[in-house]
Amino acid sequence: MGLAPESAAIRVNGLWKIFGSAAKKVLNSEDKHLEAPALREKTGCTAAVRDVSFEVRPGEVFVVMGLSGSGKSTLVRCLTRLIEPSQGEISIGGEDIGSAGPVRLREIRRHRVSMVFQHFGLLPHRRVIDNVAYGLEIQGAAKAARHARAREILSLVGLDGYADAYPDQLSGGMQQRVGLARALAVDPEVMLFDEPFSALDPLIRRDMQAEVIRLHREVGKTMVFITHDLSEALKLGERIAIMRSGSIVQLGTPEELVGAPADDYVADFVRDVPRSHVLTLRWICRPPEPGEALDGPALPATTLVKDAIEVASSSARPIRVVDGEELAGVVDRVDLLTFLAGHDAPAVRAGT
Repeated sequence: MGLAPESAAIRVNGLWKIFGSAAKKVLNSEDKHLEAPALREKTGCTAAVRDVSFEVRPGEVFVVMGLSGSGKSTLVRCLTRLIEPSQGEISIGGEDIGSAGPVRLREIRRHRVSMVFQHFGLLPHRRVIDNVAYGLEIQGAAKAARHARAREILSLVGLDGYADAYPDQLSGGMQQRVGLARALAVDPEVMLFDEPFSALDPLIRRDMQAEVIRLHREVGKTMVFITHDLSEALKLGERIAIMRSGSIVQLGTPEELVGAPADDYVADFVRDVPRSHVLTLRWICRPPEPGEALDGPALPATTLVKDAIEVASSSARPIRVVDGEELAGVVDRVDLLTFLAGHDAPAVRAGT
């Protein structure tokens, strides 16, 4: 069931983006459903986004992932009409983005939505504090007020002491923190991230992922995060939409994607993910057998499988898997060993 219109931070319905001189003609024909190579050959057009619909909840980290050419970056740019959609509806906080005129659209981009790109786009001739305060300057804030806000946000992202530095004096990771601070400074409702860490070294990238998680915990912004990296998606996303050839092939929690992939494409994506690090006891618990002892240790159904191993190994009795006050099922050593051995039988019981 979808969210009520006023309760969705972002709502997208039936979104299409077709590139090419014959885009309007294609939209009004069955050709739009052709596979990408056939569509290009027949019409000269490319369908970058195909009939995409989803909702983002307030305060959610929503990840869109896919390989190069899947349409994910085009999708995120369509949300604020940096790329003009060919068809469909987009609303942010209940406001219809498609009907916004040029002046209102600029206001939305300045006040309601911030974007963080892979390329930081910092102004090299300006100090860090002025880069962070740039959005406030565009809004017309007085210098003293915008600098005070910028210093506050620099502290939030761990850049105390760097206000007077210039971008070329900072490391790549620090520059990206400046980019984050600039996006946060205007206090947006929604933050859009388009593969912001893909050019960073692996260790810095990991630190920046942790920084996003920390910032989200502290400021609670609605975030849409674009990535081609599954581990990044699983780490950051409360829900993940996997795109292929412009369409969303599955949308769900990390647990749902790993535990119940919608098709072979998604299954191939998640094949090498350590399932015990993603799936919870809810996915492998089973109904208790007649006469089975129900006085063993209890763990919440949201406990990761890997975190239940020590408890199971120290008890001869099955673990009671509880959802609040209710018994969701039980899991014993054999269940865990079977799961860890790679058998999928326990996961089939998900949702039962």
